[in-house]
Amino acid sequence: MSTQDEKAQRHKERQQRIKEKVDARIANATDEKGVLMVITGNGKGKSTAGFGTVTRAVGHGLKAAVVQFIKGTWACGERDLLAQHGVEFFVMGTGFTWETQDKEKDTAAAQQAWAKAEKLLQDESLDFVLLDELTYMVTYKYIELEQVIQALQNRPAHQHVVVTGRACHRGIIDIADTVSEVQSIKHAFEAGIKAQKGFDY
Repeated sequence: MSTQDEKAQRHKERQQRIKEKVDARIANATDEKGVLMVITGNGKGKSTAGFGTVTRAVGHGLKAAVVQFIKGTWACGERDLLAQHGVEFFVMGTGFTWETQDKEKDTAAAQQAWAKAEKLLQDESLDFVLLDELTYMVTYKYIELEQVIQALQNRPAHQHVVVTGRACHRGIIDIADTVSEVQSIKHAFEAGIKAQKGFDY
């Protein structure tokens, strides 16, 4: 057997061992339930990932809804697309907190958005709920952490939820099934490139 054939054989054997391990893990993953996923970190792409998961769910015929905290005054390409496919949206609508500079107004808006989120988290007909930028509302204490944890834990058993935003509270991370952290290495804005339609929003 040539050296090249030996390398090919070793590669095949390694890949077979990997396949056996993966197959075993797949065989052991038998539970089927609603998954709570947190997408946090300082990098760009958290909401984008959340909306991508909503799109996947809708593509499979699941019923989804979205609550957007923080954002609201800008156009939103994801909202424009997904609303055409029956996805219900509730948008806090006050814009970014550094724009309003009004804690009382922001708190009231956050409480209103959270009241809608709580209803969605009790809705048996919903398969998927995206709580976009919810983490900020907990950090700023506009919404009580215990309220959030209780609503997430008591949702319908089949319902998937994605929570996005920076600095997710440890209490939410602890009850999540999947947690991903998006880290920033470079960002176009830091080089003076403005947010652009179809790419950033």
